Amino acid sequence: MSGAEQELVVATGNAGKVAEFQRLLTGLPYRLRLQSELNVIPAEETGLTFVENALLKARAAAEQTGFPALADDSGLEVDALNGAPGVRSARYAADAPSYASNEYTRFGKDLGNCDGKGHGKDTANNARLLWELRDVPESQRTARFHCVIVLLRHPHDPVPFVAHGSWEGRILNAPIGSAGFGYDPLFYDQTQQLSAAQMSPEVKNRISHRGQAVQAMLSFLRGQENA
Repeated sequence: MSGAEQELVVATGNAGKVAEFQRLLTGLPYRLRLQSELNVIPAEETGLTFVENALLKARAAAEQTGFPALADDSGLEVDALNGAPGVRSARYAADAPSYASNEYTRFGKDLGNCDGKGHGKDTANNARLLWELRDVPESQRTARFHCVIVLLRHPHDPVPFVAHGSWEGRILNAPIGSAGFGYDPLFYDQTQQLSAAQMSPEVKNRISHRGQAVQAMLSFLRGQENA
């Protein structure tokens, strides 16, 4: 790649992810374009793995725009729930059995602003997670975030760049902190002794699943830039 600024489509509609990518990609000669501003129709996330879903999203953005595309798929894996919510993390509450909806909602009655932005979907997902873990002791609430990032140079790229990052922690009994998004208020990092929602962006980006995957991607992009 030359030193000229290049268009790069970020295939996500999640404002929290976009903000993190913008901070992490600062300084590289790429102009980030959000798929919404280019009228990209998002791909249906039908994959069974984070890799499959990230590829589906990146390919859809690249096909519809003609630009290189960056996509990530990430989620929370909870050991006591046999890996759930996993690839369904963003749709966890929507997948809840109808009989459980009223029951788990009462666990979330105080979660209205737990993500710092009042995101209804995040609140509902956190409420279901607390309900599912209501009888699980602290020692068995181990969990980890996963993030897979895919970069396609074009829609038919035969060798897409793929990076994976994971972040170990456990699930709290109640939300703490007002920063971040998603499950951040319930995810506790023992090393930092903070929830993800209590961390500064600088700390979170350094140690998080997405931060790890992005660092691998940055190394790749810098190599391409100097090629």
